Parts: sequence; C-alpha cells; structure tokens
Amino acid sequence: MAMDDAMREALDRAVERSYAPYSRFAVGAVVRGKNGRLYGGCNVENAAYPEGSCAETAAIAAMVMDGEREIVEIAVRGRGDTPVTPCGGCRQRIREFASAATPIHLCGAGGVIKTVTLDDLLPMSFGPDTLADGGEDAPARGNPS
Repeated sequence: MAMDDAMREALDRAVERSYAPYSRFAVGAVVRGKNGRLYGGCNVENAAYPEGSCAETAAIAAMVMDGEREIVEIAVRGRGDTPVTPCGGCRQRIREFASAATPIHLCGAGGVIKTVTLDDLLPMSFGPDTLADGGEDAPARGNPS
C-alpha cells in the first residue's frame, strides 16, 4: 500500500511543527481514521524530559477527539532518511485502535522507506480484544469506553 499525497503533505507539516529543542529529534505522525480523515501529531518535548509526548500519541489523541475510534493507516517520520518506528508505548497506543494488519509507513524525508504492519512491530500483542475475552464489560477493539 502506497502513502497518498495528502498523507505525505500532512506528515511533512507534522515534522516541521515538532517541538524538540532538547533532543533535536523531530518526529511527525499521521493516522488515517476509518472515516478517511487524516490526523497529524508531532513530538513535543519538555525541560522535564519524561513529560514530553510522542507524535503518534498526539495524532491518536486528535483522532479520538474528533470521535473516530479506528486507525486504518499510519505514517511516521523524522527529519532525515533513517526510518523512525513508533516507541513501545506508542505501539501499544496504536494497538488500542488498529488491527494487526494495519499498515505503518516508516518514512524518510523522501517518502516511504518501508511499510510494515502493526503485527510486525508488536507481535503477540495485548489489547482490548484480549480483555474482552476475560469479561463482558471490557471494551471491544476499536471502541473503548
């Protein structure tokens, strides 16, 4: 699956808007919801280092704020040509709203370098459907309460 021009442009904007004065490692992420809309996010650092936030987290929060609950495609990149993958915490956040087969485009400044699935990045994952197997009140995948 190729990343379309709209997603590429949104990803470029996200990277450029990053606030990374300490690490100087800008990251942008864009998620496409099942509704077809794109939601961008950038990393935002803080002088109290652990209080920063990841680009993927920001993009997912924007999606959820809009009322969408399912990710169908993701793109992530930094400023250079080395692919940037979501950190462990973001992989788990993505898992909350995406399926194992959701494509994740790992990009450089020139475009997609490699596309993987969520299952490639987070095999044998624990998610909402795991909880649903353990109790009737647990949220179904992609529809947390």
